[in-house]
Amino acid sequence: MIIFTEKEIRSHVQLNNEAIHAVEEAFTELAMNKVTMPPIMRVDIKENNGEVDVKTAYVAQKDLFALKVSSGFFNNDQLGLPSANGFMVLISTKTGEPKALLLDNGYLTEVRTAAAGAVAAKYLAKKTIHTAGVIGTGAQAKYQMKALKMVRDYKKLLVYGRSELNMKKFKEEMEAILDVKVIECSSPEEVVKGSEAVVTTTPAKEPIVQAEWLNRGLHITAMGSDAEDKQELEADVLQRADRIVCDAKSQCLRLGELHHAVSRGMSDVENCVIELGTITSTHTHGRQNNREITVCDLTGTGVQDTAIALYAYERLMASGKLGLKIENKKEISFI
Repeated sequence: MIIFTEKEIRSHVQLNNEAIHAVEEAFTELAMNKVTMPPIMRVDIKENNGEVDVKTAYVAQKDLFALKVSSGFFNNDQLGLPSANGFMVLISTKTGEPKALLLDNGYLTEVRTAAAGAVAAKYLAKKTIHTAGVIGTGAQAKYQMKALKMVRDYKKLLVYGRSELNMKKFKEEMEAILDVKVIECSSPEEVVKGSEAVVTTTPAKEPIVQAEWLNRGLHITAMGSDAEDKQELEADVLQRADRIVCDAKSQCLRLGELHHAVSRGMSDVENCVIELGTITSTHTHGRQNNREITVCDLTGTGVQDTAIALYAYERLMASGKLGLKIENKKEISFI
């Protein structure tokens, strides 16, 4: 088995068009029934506002699949630590042997989640947008805005976060990286009403985005609701949307924004939602016109993890002498 460090992974894997393509292909494979993906296993550590998830998926005909352990501890900013962490193990689909350990500390999850956001915007946002918006100022908010910029060349970015200091830091960093004008907003309402594409990136447990704020032509990608008690969108947002898309319907019915709408008896929402892979696999546009309101509910899937892990592994192996190789020879002793 080979062990790769976060430094090695970061130096060879970036959020780019290749990574986005790998994640888009994963959505397509899921829609084409080429994927075996069990439900997420999660451990909640409520006294420390934390959770640990285990995700995995096997894609037919692939030599390896990923098993990912990821954590989110949302008080870590008070300790000067990132909220996300974790690692991935690549396992042989022929022998069951672990072949590689990717000690990415959550980096690959950040990349694949942002890539999924880019895929959603590619098919659901208007072709031309001037103003984007983001609710949240953490690492994923930054990754999402970088990813969105790769598929939609927006010029202005509205941001809202609970901390004015974090908004200021976000503004400085994003203006330098993306060459856009970043405007700090005083409320989520200001972000939503002023944007053409919005991404929500929070661990909120009460709805932030209200249905009455929606404007014609708006696209929303909600990626924070990945547990039963999390919710970023008022359920009526989905009721009002013209097109609702999700990453995995069965999963979103259990813990996504879709879960909250259906629990309120909105059966029409459940009936009209489609999976993102249904769109990517047929290469058709999800958005039909510039007046539609579109919503994509992203809860994060195991097939995305296998996709980004395989992409990273291929790049790392192709680069030459990287990683720490561990010999695992079985020793038999007789008494």
